[in-house]
Amino acid sequence: MVCHLSEGAIVAIMQKGETSIKPILQVISIRPITTGNSPPRYRLLMSDGLNTLSSFMLATQLNLLVENSQLSSNCICQINRFIVNTLKDGRKVVILMELDVLKSAEEVGVKIGNPSPYVEGHGQQQVVPSPVSAASPPASKPQQQNGSSGMSVTVPKAYGASKTFGKAGGSSLANSSGASQAKVVPIASLTPYQSKWTICARVTNKSQIRTWSNSRGEGKLFSIELVDESGEIRATAFNEQVDKFFPIIDVNKVYYFSKGTLKIANKQFSAVKNDYEMTFSNETSVMPCEDGHNLPTVQFDFTRIDDLESKPKDSLIDIIGICKNYEDAVKITVKSNNREVSKRNIYLMDMSGKMVSATLWGEDADKFDGSRQPVMAIKGARVSDFGGRSLSVLSSSTVIVNPDIPEAHKLRGWFDSEGQALDGVSISDLKGGGTTGGNTNWKTLYEVKLENLGQGDKADYFSSVATVVYLRKENSMYQACPTQDCNKKVIDQQNGLYRCEKCDREFPNFKYRMILSVNIADYQENQWVTCFQESAEAILGQSTAYLGELKEKNEQAFEEIFQNANFRSFVFKIRVKLETYNDESRIKATVMDVKPVDYREYSRRLIANIRRNATM
Repeated sequence: MVCHLSEGAIVAIMQKGETSIKPILQVISIRPITTGNSPPRYRLLMSDGLNTLSSFMLATQLNLLVENSQLSSNCICQINRFIVNTLKDGRKVVILMELDVLKSAEEVGVKIGNPSPYVEGHGQQQVVPSPVSAASPPASKPQQQNGSSGMSVTVPKAYGASKTFGKAGGSSLANSSGASQAKVVPIASLTPYQSKWTICARVTNKSQIRTWSNSRGEGKLFSIELVDESGEIRATAFNEQVDKFFPIIDVNKVYYFSKGTLKIANKQFSAVKNDYEMTFSNETSVMPCEDGHNLPTVQFDFTRIDDLESKPKDSLIDIIGICKNYEDAVKITVKSNNREVSKRNIYLMDMSGKMVSATLWGEDADKFDGSRQPVMAIKGARVSDFGGRSLSVLSSSTVIVNPDIPEAHKLRGWFDSEGQALDGVSISDLKGGGTTGGNTNWKTLYEVKLENLGQGDKADYFSSVATVVYLRKENSMYQACPTQDCNKKVIDQQNGLYRCEKCDREFPNFKYRMILSVNIADYQENQWVTCFQESAEAILGQSTAYLGELKEKNEQAFEEIFQNANFRSFVFKIRVKLETYNDESRIKATVMDVKPVDYREYSRRLIANIRRNATM
């Protein structure tokens, strides 16, 4: 394949600001630029056959081309889309947004021709040669005069104007006269050393207005996240700027932003991939853009759930997963300001088969509907080590339900075909935490002992399908205080009254409570567990009050209920913890919940386990 270098394209770009062309250039060299914690940037020296220019910068979304060695020295590529940015000192940078590699470095092998470095203002760059085809006579082939080994050139006949805009109505992006025009620069090029700039960006997230009050006074703020083809940035407005901009900025709309203050970003409070963040000032201008449909939406850098255990506490990550399960929203009181706020835990699973608990707050918690097991994409969730690994959605986080992105479609396809049959291994339960241990962590009784669950500082929780093989009915019931909030054992005063030491009162009656010791077994192992009131009633199938009445009046019927409960199978949710009593340490297993076995769901899980083991 014969490639046609676009001779004169560098002159057209640098002197005329042309951005509508699609030049074919050769990569001479690539140099990485360190950018702190942000993705690396690559600076390219490129040639159009006549001139070379080292002011080409690769957009971060194209980094993979360099890392996979597709884009390397001597290769030839077509630049399909680029942006020209003028820095404060007058230098221009060309940011490459989209390109295709037409010929690899191995196929080309050498630098084409003898191009000279582009020098601003020199006469040799003032003339753009006419397009030259392979059929043109030799005398008209400037590439042969430059020793380009027969490589022909094609330069588009017409170049479009650079992207500029002026003022509309009373809102101005420049001075009030409306005569001046401002060139739009990419977000990736913004630095604190620039004073006059304008970006065109989509708002992907907008926080609620937050207030503060301390010894230095009171105030309010809100923040937004902006994205264009080159990158993203966070912007914050304070006090008067809140009143000015909060009502006119909407999520997913595109605006022109100009004259904000830039400073080093605080990564502790933002997951936005940018070394800088923006603050609105009195000079800041925001103007709607009607021609921004091509701008991207939220940019994600997803972390797999099975990789969360290696992430440090309090780090901010992007996550995507199917909402496998969720809890009801509850109201809690924040101690710092005594304010009531809604909280809801949801449980996300991805294609790794792992699950993690994520906490939604406020409006996100109240409005969430997980009944259809949606795909959840969360940008900027904070990693916690409470209960293994869990996530908290912050006010600065972006939550999107069923996003229209390739990762979401792939995840939905996997879940509908095979993932829904999996229970998933929760990384939020393995270390304990909470009163019920959160979501399902399926184990066999043998695996519980093999993995030494319960031996750590915190309790562990697991779920297991097991069968009741023996119930110890002796001392399974006791007479308790009849008040609603007290279950303390009462003392029979032998005078028709029963005394509760905790309440320091005597009552003419009592209520029965149960503490039932049960031996359960599966196909590998057995385990003694303790069942309290609700779980004991679920196993026996009768209320404690009725059992107490039978015990007093019909001992045979009482024993039959215990006998009938043998060899019945249940789903047990169990808490295990190493406890010491009389200098003797042993694992105590307490049943937190008992449910009937859903054999359809249970069979799906067994089949999925068989398939997974068969591939090992």
